[in-house]
Amino acid sequence: MGVSSYRELKTWQTGMALAAEVYRLSRGWPKDELYGLTSQARRAAGSIPANIAEGYGRESRGSYMQFLKIARGSLRELETHLLLAERVGVAASGTCEASLQFADELGRMLHSQIRRLGETS
Repeated sequence: MGVSSYRELKTWQTGMALAAEVYRLSRGWPKDELYGLTSQARRAAGSIPANIAEGYGRESRGSYMQFLKIARGSLRELETHLLLAERVGVAASGTCEASLQFADELGRMLHSQIRRLGETS
């Protein structure tokens, strides 16, 4: 795989940065959403780098690809939570834009990594 630890993976590093950003962003959301959108967005955000790391640790190309796909699904879930948060007024309009752009970038990275792994199998 060319790296000695999942921590060296750009996708994992980007996923961690996105998760940290979502935690910062959601601190300002209403307290009555703590167990609603706040919790769901944070869980989805944390799931992204966690699945990248878990897949890398499986040491099997097929398993790794599957976990990258799960991470990509969690990324889409996170995007949906962020869009919903703005739509229903939990987050002020436009406050999620930077995180959504970050998510787009990570989505492209995951797609590329999945494709590369599939080509080498």
